[in-house]
Amino acid sequence: MFDFKNKVAVVTGGARGIGQCIREAFEKAGAVVCVIDLLENDYCVGDLADKGTLERFVQKVIAEHGHVDYLINNAAPKMCGVTNGSYEDFVYALQVGVTAPFYLAKLFAPHFAKGASIVNISSSRDRMSQPETESYSAAKGGIAALTHALAVSFAGKARVNSISPGWIDTHETVYQGADAVQQPVGRVGSPPDIANMVLYLCSEMAGFITGENICIDGGMTRQMVYHGDCGWRLDVEND
Repeated sequence: MFDFKNKVAVVTGGARGIGQCIREAFEKAGAVVCVIDLLENDYCVGDLADKGTLERFVQKVIAEHGHVDYLINNAAPKMCGVTNGSYEDFVYALQVGVTAPFYLAKLFAPHFAKGASIVNISSSRDRMSQPETESYSAAKGGIAALTHALAVSFAGKARVNSISPGWIDTHETVYQGADAVQQPVGRVGSPPDIANMVLYLCSEMAGFITGENICIDGGMTRQMVYHGDCGWRLDVEND
């Protein structure tokens, strides 16, 4: 369906999970993929919170390939909450989740090929939360907002969109019952659900789409759930 021969894609956090699936999908479509991750991989191991690491990574990519067609900011920020999260924890989450995507876009900007595309991976937590997830939610909300700002600034240079995944299982677990039916599509998501949209947004088929955030969550954030619905129960302790 997609042909990305002779294209160069950069994927952050591409060593496992959704990022690995995105990498494999690009490679299957013919692209060369440059990964940076804290985990071991065959291209670049490094901390996205470190400015020097980002600069060296960009220099490596450009020295080897001369240009970039697609930048996929996928690396996940640290999750910590207001109770136990430190100042440093919160700052680190924003460095990985917002500052790094901004700086990579800035550094790669002079090297974007014609028809370039940036896809930022946000989360449905950019609009809903669980307790004690402040750093992650703030970073994901930040990258969603960064998306439309970059789309305007990069007009004519690159299209910029974001994806907000919902519950995506990366361990091939089969969920049934309430876990599945609380989502209107009747199942938990899988990494290809996100990778397919990434490739679509990078393709010419999405040439009229920029500045958008696309939530891929099986409809979960659109479904109102009350006590007793979809297998959901609220347990309230009585004093």
